[in-house]
Amino acid sequence: MTVTGSSQRGEVTERQAREVAEQARETQWDRPSFGKELFLGRFRLDLVHPHPTGDPASVERGEAFLTRLREFCETQIDSAEIERDAQVPDEVVRGLRELGAFGMKIGTEYGGVGLSQVYYNKALMLVGSVNPSLGALLSAHQSIGVPQPIKMFGTEEQKKTWLPRCTREISAFLLTEPDVGSDPARLHTTAIPDGDDYVLDGVKLWTTNGVVADLLVVMAQVPKGEGRRGGITAFVVEADAPGIVVENRNAFMGLRGIENGVTRFTQVRVPAANRIGKEGQGLKIALSTLNVGRLSLPAVCAGSAKWCLKIAREWSRERVQWGRPVGEHEAVAGKVAFIAATAYAMEAMLELASEMADEDRTDIRIEAALAKLYGSEMGWLIADELVQIRGGRGFETAESQAARGERGVPAEQVLRDMRINRIFEGSTEIMHLLIAREAVDAHLAVAGDIIDPEADVKRKARAAAKAGKFYGRWLPTLVAGKGQLPTSFGEFGQLAAHLRFVERASRKLARSTFYAMSRWQGGLEKRQRFLGRIVDIGAELFAMSAACVRAQRDPRDGAATELADAFCQQARVRVDELFGRLWDNSDDSDRALARQVLADRYTWVEEGVLDPSIEGPWIASHGNTDGERKNVHRPIS
Repeated sequence: MTVTGSSQRGEVTERQAREVAEQARETQWDRPSFGKELFLGRFRLDLVHPHPTGDPASVERGEAFLTRLREFCETQIDSAEIERDAQVPDEVVRGLRELGAFGMKIGTEYGGVGLSQVYYNKALMLVGSVNPSLGALLSAHQSIGVPQPIKMFGTEEQKKTWLPRCTREISAFLLTEPDVGSDPARLHTTAIPDGDDYVLDGVKLWTTNGVVADLLVVMAQVPKGEGRRGGITAFVVEADAPGIVVENRNAFMGLRGIENGVTRFTQVRVPAANRIGKEGQGLKIALSTLNVGRLSLPAVCAGSAKWCLKIAREWSRERVQWGRPVGEHEAVAGKVAFIAATAYAMEAMLELASEMADEDRTDIRIEAALAKLYGSEMGWLIADELVQIRGGRGFETAESQAARGERGVPAEQVLRDMRINRIFEGSTEIMHLLIAREAVDAHLAVAGDIIDPEADVKRKARAAAKAGKFYGRWLPTLVAGKGQLPTSFGEFGQLAAHLRFVERASRKLARSTFYAMSRWQGGLEKRQRFLGRIVDIGAELFAMSAACVRAQRDPRDGAATELADAFCQQARVRVDELFGRLWDNSDDSDRALARQVLADRYTWVEEGVLDPSIEGPWIASHGNTDGERKNVHRPIS
């Protein structure tokens, strides 16, 4: 029986929700982490320099596939048709399948292409630059769909069963529900054990690929009892199983070609053999999958940023105002410089994190999350600046431009398509909290019981002793470092000064975090805007490091160094501003104002307008629709 939204809301407290999320975290750090060390004030450049590089065989295989994919994209895909019809044509899907694009991340032993993470992301950059809906189709299938969790957590029998199918069939990942987003403790969908099967009931929302998928990864609650641990559990489900109905194909601001819908499960029988991992491991599987899977989003963002740079360069040189190309006017020149430098850094972050994932020498959970956060935020700013540079043509559709005889440049479409990346696979706000949790992990490990209101006196005393030893050793290391030596990082030439800045800022970041822990203790988790700035500083420092390391590897007659230098100068301004805003801000007054807004104190401000909202059954019934069910599943033959 499906638990209703209202009762579930009453049953799950904030603490219980946090405990569920905490239990799903990967708590062990078995390998070093550049990102973790950065937040602790330790600039471990040795973990990323020399820049990791793939083996020759994987590079050769990847380049060969990119050549075939580029030719297909140039000759067989009409992006305007996808935008106009709000659908990826069947022949394009078939062509991608024949090319092997659905098996890019699947090993050759299972019939896949066997690309490295680096070349998988290069492929997503390429296809996403043609139309981001294609990037979403391929990444939702391979980064979070059936292939990745099966590769990481499936048995050998499951790999032999599902992976070959995933090279030619489409899969989707189903976690979100109408009343459940980033709070999985309140998951409604249930999986009731029944003999050798589980019986699924529930509704899933925003199921990218779900409208056309052949296979689904479904997260559902298994009840505890009778020797079962229960909890959120992952299952592979056949999309055409009896009892599965796609009730709606959703439409969005951008990504008009994605097949994203609402899927209802009614007494759907799933063999126990289709369970991935153990009962209760579903959320852990989902989060672990995303540690690497998140790199697909910054790949698409980097591809769009590179395209925006091309259009900005061409237009800023071509368009003349007041006797000069607009790009020579400082107001526009600043935008062009921002786009060029940031596009370079975004790709540098992506490439470094991807190479680290392939090398598998370090733990990249923080680096991948930072790349996703930074790529989505900066990619959006780049798209917005491109629209501004293009002026009225930036706001006009490509189809309209072409109809009146001009080159149709889809700048407004890129802006719409890019917007979702700040929400997909962890919104910016959730990413801030996720990364912040990892950033303060070392502090909680030694001092958690001190700030835990449920800890008894003995636990607090032990924690105090433990914390004293840790901080006695750690705090002195934050006083001085290589960043204060003018000759440090000399092999980087003119970029050395930026790396010295990163080292100094890393120690300052760690000191700021410690001070916040001391000041607010358990209340720090409520200071989400403070934590967000801490994470944003770390993201800028990681981006600077990646840009410098990449430029040192790929000088290109000094051009790469010029871009890295420009980016670092821009990033340093942002870092200094963020440090200032850690303590000089309006957070307290804003929080108080928001409480009054929610208490309806200022509803008079809303007078004088009309509300065009459309109320439907989903709003009225919290996800339970009483209307006629409509199966809009569109199988790809």
